[in-house]
Amino acid sequence: MKEKLSEDIMALRASKEFHDGDVVNLGVGIPNLCATFIPEGRNVMFESENGALGYGGIIMVDEFEKVEIQYIDAGGRYFLPKEGMSFFDMGDSFGLMRGGRLDITCLGAYQVSETGDMANWSIPGDTSIGIGGGMDLVYGAKRVIVLMEHVTKTGELRVLKECTYPLTGKECVNLLITDIAVIEPTKKGLVLKEYAPGWTAEEIQKLTEPKLILADDLKEVEL
Repeated sequence: MKEKLSEDIMALRASKEFHDGDVVNLGVGIPNLCATFIPEGRNVMFESENGALGYGGIIMVDEFEKVEIQYIDAGGRYFLPKEGMSFFDMGDSFGLMRGGRLDITCLGAYQVSETGDMANWSIPGDTSIGIGGGMDLVYGAKRVIVLMEHVTKTGELRVLKECTYPLTGKECVNLLITDIAVIEPTKKGLVLKEYAPGWTAEEIQKLTEPKLILADDLKEVEL
């Protein structure tokens, strides 16, 4: 089996999209890891749905001695304090999200369609607690970056012509980063921009339902 990008590498690739001064919301799972890959000297302010802004990196399992229980994000991950960070209630948090104050939101997903639709909150047979703030995030942020595995563990396709799971948002995804490719949804379709080392466009296409458009500058994933 060909080697795929690790979760850390996917998060590192996503963090390259963050610019100095950006306000970025990080979703549960792989997106959480992006907070650990910001180059020194670049000021990125991370926002958590439960009311935190400007915190530091995520605390890993082997760093448990650093945990302070009041510093926890919306996904239940502990984070490091950072000078200048602030806290507020959920009302202010959703006002920030809905008010267009987020430059980027990074989210995980179950499925993404060729038109940039996204499904990330419910799957058949699963007892979901509801869509939560996902709907607000995908429409309130200036850019939406999705990080997910290209196929399920049982080999089912996740990049589809149409999502079969309940949607979080329509035509909302600006960039899709998977464990084998970087893909940009456009009006003309999905553009394959980067591929994981050792992979070819043909191999990625076999794991993708819609027809991929090859970028003029198609290249290996750059980190």
